[in-house]
Amino acid sequence: MAEKFYDFDVAEMLTSDEAIEAFLAEAMESGDTKLIASALGTIARAKGMTKISRDTGLSREHLYRSLSPNGNPTLETIVAVLKAIGFHLTPRHNAA
Repeated sequence: MAEKFYDFDVAEMLTSDEAIEAFLAEAMESGDTKLIASALGTIARAKGMTKISRDTGLSREHLYRSLSPNGNPTLETIVAVLKAIGFHLTPRHNAA
């Protein structure tokens, strides 16, 4: 019997602010800038890229490109997307 594979999109699992916060926190904890950008892109898709585009004033194409695994968003883009999804950057001292 042949195995069946299904497409999985984590954006479909991000249905609450708590799930989004946990997903984003995990990406931020990694320190991997590509992973953080990609996570923001996944969250933006979960929230609706058209809505995020409208709320940030940035084009959908710009958001898709910047928030892709190979994207390199500016701090301005990151802050705008965070604000649009109801989050913000908060400094926290990393105790050794």
